[in-house]
Amino acid sequence: MAFLHGQLLVASPTMGDPNLARTVVAIANHDEDGALGIVLNRPSETEVVEAVPELEDVVDADEVVFVGGPVQPASIVVLAEFEDPGEAAYLVVDGIGLVSDRTGLDRLGVATARRRVFAGYTGWGPGQLEAELEREDWILEPVRPDDVFDEEPGDLWGRVLARKGGQFRLLARMPLDPTVN
Repeated sequence: MAFLHGQLLVASPTMGDPNLARTVVAIANHDEDGALGIVLNRPSETEVVEAVPELEDVVDADEVVFVGGPVQPASIVVLAEFEDPGEAAYLVVDGIGLVSDRTGLDRLGVATARRRVFAGYTGWGPGQLEAELEREDWILEPVRPDDVFDEEPGDLWGRVLARKGGQFRLLARMPLDPTVN
């Protein structure tokens, strides 16, 4: 199987895990040891400056923390557009990747052009993601830079499916509860 770096995992409407229902996950790393991704479309109501006061000088005052996934929900993960992509821990697309320890919070403002803060991440052990793909829990689509910093993240799931086209356009319009259709 090909590794999925640079891909979005769009939760299929049949996704059984409520933590991941209707999510759009950007894959940051995928190899024989497993995979790591960040849910892009789950903003919380917690402001970044409230959760991580050290970021006050590098984020807008009203920016919120996003729920990056169910793994280690108390850990802070930052996706950013790097001036030097070599500083990223893992690149997701183009110069956008995960902030590493070597960048540090103190240099974040000068080392990156844009950034988004997440609590937690998604993770899969060896073969786990491949099994989910085989079950058709996920729909693949290449990640675009604007997906990471989408201004309307609540609509990202439907927009990504719509741009994929074909039968996916119909899925994009599927209501949360199809029984009330």
